[in-house]
This record gives sequence, structure tokens and C-alpha cells, in this order.
Amino acid sequence: MKHPVKSRAQSPEQSREQDREQDPAKSQGESPGTSPAESPVKAAVSTTMTSTTSTTTGNTGGTGGTGGGTTGTMTTTVLATVRTALRSALASMLPLPRRGGPAAQALLPLTERVPAMAAPCRMHPAVYAIEAAVIDWARRTGLRADPDVGYHRMAGRAFAEFDAAAAALFAQWLTWLFHLDDELDERSGPLEVFHGMLKGASRHPLEAAFADLWRVTSARMSDRWRARFAVGLQRQYDACRTEAENRAAGRMPTLEEYPALRRGTVGPYLYDLVEPCLRVEVPGWLHESEPWQRLVDACSDVTAWCNDVASRPKEHGDVHNFVVLAMRQLGLGERAATAWVLDRIAARCQDMSEAARRLPLDDLEPKAARDVSKVACAYLAAPRAHLDWLLESKRYA
Repeated sequence: MKHPVKSRAQSPEQSREQDREQDPAKSQGESPGTSPAESPVKAAVSTTMTSTTSTTTGNTGGTGGTGGGTTGTMTTTVLATVRTALRSALASMLPLPRRGGPAAQALLPLTERVPAMAAPCRMHPAVYAIEAAVIDWARRTGLRADPDVGYHRMAGRAFAEFDAAAAALFAQWLTWLFHLDDELDERSGPLEVFHGMLKGASRHPLEAAFADLWRVTSARMSDRWRARFAVGLQRQYDACRTEAENRAAGRMPTLEEYPALRRGTVGPYLYDLVEPCLRVEVPGWLHESEPWQRLVDACSDVTAWCNDVASRPKEHGDVHNFVVLAMRQLGLGERAATAWVLDRIAARCQDMSEAARRLPLDDLEPKAARDVSKVACAYLAAPRAHLDWLLESKRYA
């Protein structure tokens, strides 16, 4: 609301009184010149300067000898407060320093080769609330929640344009999935954990956490979607069993076999989870269409192969890694094998874009088309969101 034009005859006191009548916030102790939308930096500086002036005046009124020392102390206090305010205001806008494993740095050339990966993803404005939700859920279900690994930051980027609840649910699923991955790598009988999930048991913390997530997630979805998720979980079990059999027999998958096997171990249902997180469901006929399947497969390949590059130093001789297979079967050095994998990642990014353009959105009702577009956009954001996470996470450091 605009204030009435003040008369030239008004005194400063009358002018301020009229302002208070027009703006109740000023009558409740708000400092002159400070608006509710004022930046935290300006507000902190203003508050500190007011406090400093008052304190200095009180301390220097007596003897002249103490005034200079007090003024110097107050100036130091002001500068320290300004620095603190600047850090607070800029913390959410500045990226974390890169602290991921050195192998992840080998992925950086993709930012110059793939337009969709050229710029960092925007971070969800509620990323700290998402982190708190993940930590609370993990503790409640008996899983670890390491802030330095930061699954909430991957979800916060992939779901930056959606509400915090969507990002938090996806981050919880990521936390569970990576715990499952570690369990499969470390346990002597790694496939046992699948039996409880497939049968509905909940003795192991992973099984209990899965049951908790499933209760929240499946309630929003149709029986068709639930069946699709179960198929994806079975596919992961089958792929993990194949890997276990390969290790036992000393067998190495071929470069042609590996992509399909890797899509299984990464968790095919991970991409189905985008739908309940966004509270939408892709029509069955569209989900089974060629463009949609190409989009999902390409997205899965890009994220899985980027993960292979970043995690290679921690594979401990395991051949189920695209870089390791290229080194062994093509006779390449590590750098050349990594470049070979990057070429294929760049090509699959192009496949993603082409598949997204071919989605038959015109065959859907407007609302359904918008819902499907949300899911597709989350897929398209995933490669760069995953890359940013690999560069900053300590998981592979």
C-alpha cells in the first residue's frame, strides 16, 4: 500500500507517526529503514552497528584513554559478525567443496561434451530439512545416515523443482538402496537379504527399513505399479545372483553382456520410485512403449556407468565394472579405458534426449501429459544430479 503524500508542514515525528499508522510492523519495534524482507547480512550489520554504537558511547563517556581501545574492540566485533552473516547468507547458494574420490574427477569432461550435463543442478531450497528427515528415518529403522555421503543432496538436486516431501522420500530410498549394495558386497551370504524382502519378513534392519518405505510408498499406487516394482526387485535379485555365480566360477561378463546385467544390479525399480515420490503414475501402455523404455534404460546406463568410473578404485579386483572390463578385454590402460567408457556415457546421454523427444505426450489428456512430463524431467535431471553428488560425496573417497 502506498503511503499518503506527506505535507511539507509535517515534523519528522509526525511523519513517523503517520508511517506507523499505515504499517503496523513499525509500531512493534521494527527499526527504521529495516523491512521484513531485508537480507540477513544487512540486518546483522544494522543490528550490530546499533549495539556497537550504544556500547561504545556508554564505555567512552568517562575517560578519554579507554575510548580508542573500546572502539577497536567494537570494530573487530562488527567485522566478525559481518563475516558470520555472509557465511550464513551464502551457504545455501555456494556448492560444497569437491571432496569426492579422485576417480570421480575423470567424469568432468562430460560437462563439456554433454549439453544436459554442462551446468550444475540447482539444489532444493529445503535441502537441510530433507537431510533431517532422512537422518530421523534412518535412525528409526536402524540404518546409518552419514551426512558426508549425502544421499539427500543427490535427491535434492534431482527433485529441486518439486516439493521437499518428494525429495525426502526418494533420499530415503537411496539410503536404503546403497545400504543394500554395501550388504551385497560385504556379506558372505549376500542374497539372503532378498529373501526376507520378497517374502515380507522384517528381521534384518534392511528388511525392516524396506517394509517401512514400502508401506508409505505403495499406498499411493495401483496394483499394476506394485506388480511392476516387484518385478524390478526380482530382476535385481537375479542380476546379483548372476554376479555371485560369476565370482564363484571366476567368470568375466563380456562387454556386450555387461550393460543389461548392470541395469539389473543398479535396481530397476529405482526409476519406478519417481512416480510415487511425485504422486503420479505413468499409464501402463506408455510405460511399456519403446520411447519410455529407451529413456529409462539410457538413464540407468548413464548413472550406473558414471558410478563405475567413480567407484573403480574401491572395487578390489571385482570385474563387474565397465572400466575394469574395458581394461581387461580391450587391453587398455586405466586412462584409455575410462575415456572409452566416457564415450559410451556421452552417447547414452544423447539417446536419453532423443527418447524424451519421442514420448507420445500428445496422446494423453493434458493433466496426464503434465504428470508424465514431471517424471521424464526427473529422469533427465538425474545424470547431472548424480555427477554433482559423486564429485562431493565421500562414499568413494
